[in-house]
Amino acid sequence: MSSCCSAPEPKTPSPGFRRALWFALWVNLTMFVVEGIASFQSGSVSLMADAIDFFGDSANYLLSLSVLSMGMLWRGRAAMVKGVTMTVFGLAVLARAIWVAQSGITPEAVTMGAVGFLALAANVSVAWILFRYRSGDSDMRSVWLCSRNDAIGNVAVMVAALGVFGTGTAWPDLAVAAVIGSLAVTSGISVMRHARSDISDARLSHGHSH
Repeated sequence: MSSCCSAPEPKTPSPGFRRALWFALWVNLTMFVVEGIASFQSGSVSLMADAIDFFGDSANYLLSLSVLSMGMLWRGRAAMVKGVTMTVFGLAVLARAIWVAQSGITPEAVTMGAVGFLALAANVSVAWILFRYRSGDSDMRSVWLCSRNDAIGNVAVMVAALGVFGTGTAWPDLAVAAVIGSLAVTSGISVMRHARSDISDARLSHGHSH
């Protein structure tokens, strides 16, 4: 999921890049609300999982905007908060999937498909805006991996909607939700691991500078 990538940071943040980050933040927050509401109205756990992914991305862009000019220690701390949040959200999706599986609720496929398509359009627009501000190959790669992973998640939700429509059961929705939820947990743990090493590196270099 894209939530495992941090928003790209050019060497000298331009005003245009800051504006692009704000655009990305608002698109992701809007889609978090839209998909969140749609997930409860349609009973779809994969939509809920995708909504949480949008929330993770929003947190990313907000953190990038706030720590754009801060040192590694604060970036590390911000990443740690994000990693913990992603892990908790991932576990919440898995718990919800288990609950829905036991309760036998079948989600509403048309809403799932329509909102999944809207989410795909939102992700493509963010990727297109941010792509212009890539500086260097690793940054370019990271934003495209993020966008690609997001798009795969959106397509998976649409495929799940077709599966629900075709089978009349919740299993396609639950399978996609389980994958997205598991990705959120593993990504969150990996972000926490990186954050821990960033924080200790920053403390070491801070200690040496005294």
